[in-house]
Amino acid sequence: MYLPDFEYYAPENIAEACKLLTQFGEKAKLLSGGTDIIIKMKKEVLAPEVLISTKNLGMKEIEYVPGKGVVIGARATHNDLVKSEVLQGKYASVSNAAKQMAHNQVRNVGTVGGNISNAVPSADLPPIFISLNATVKLVGSNGERTVAMEDLFTGPGKTVLAQDEIITEVVIPDQEMTGSTYIKFGLRKSGALAVVGVAVAVQVENNVIKDARVALGAVAPTPVRAKKTEEFLKGKTVSDELLAEAGVIASGECKPISDIRASAEYRTDLVRIFTKRALRKAIDEGHV
Repeated sequence: MYLPDFEYYAPENIAEACKLLTQFGEKAKLLSGGTDIIIKMKKEVLAPEVLISTKNLGMKEIEYVPGKGVVIGARATHNDLVKSEVLQGKYASVSNAAKQMAHNQVRNVGTVGGNISNAVPSADLPPIFISLNATVKLVGSNGERTVAMEDLFTGPGKTVLAQDEIITEVVIPDQEMTGSTYIKFGLRKSGALAVVGVAVAVQVENNVIKDARVALGAVAPTPVRAKKTEEFLKGKTVSDELLAEAGVIASGECKPISDIRASAEYRTDLVRIFTKRALRKAIDEGHV
């Protein structure tokens, strides 16, 4: 299939990009890695009249900023996350989540900002970011704002971003979590979309769970936190029975659909199983 005709712009700075987004409105789409939008254009799912490239906007760095946390530029690729020494040292769970995404060729060009802004319910990065209390910085014509990752999504393919806003960075704040992980179930060994994804971050002291954040992917219109599960875990001593019960509670907090990849019932049971596994892994590995 051929791409439809479109105008192409490659602004030199974020302000210019926001101005173009304002000028062209709904006719325009941002182009970052292009692994999603180009495919949709070829399949005639999308037909933007204008593509605005982010290639000249920088936003590639992954760095630790004292007092702020780990800052990930929106144009960092999935393989940048995989290879980042900063992430491997502080939040290896993010690197591991990125490694489970797609295939190597796609990870070489697909970007963090693109993955997040597409708001696909089965995306792998949002759950682990949510479990680590991450925020996103949005820049538009009227200034900038910071939004909690868990508040960014409003439905499949929908976010709180205004037409002229661009995701510029993700920030994982300093925290006391002692372990985190993301595990998913797909229909093949590599490169598969998540049928279910579970991300967990825990703070464990003397075998007691002081804090926990559990985020579920692919089992609701948006990534969701399993807040009842989190409250159930806090203050309790770690045991197989505790983690099994947490899995049961989490399975009651999801709202999956049946589709070509799995039934709602199957997804619900996977949440039960994978929540227990993710909690055990995060607790046993003892590093974030």
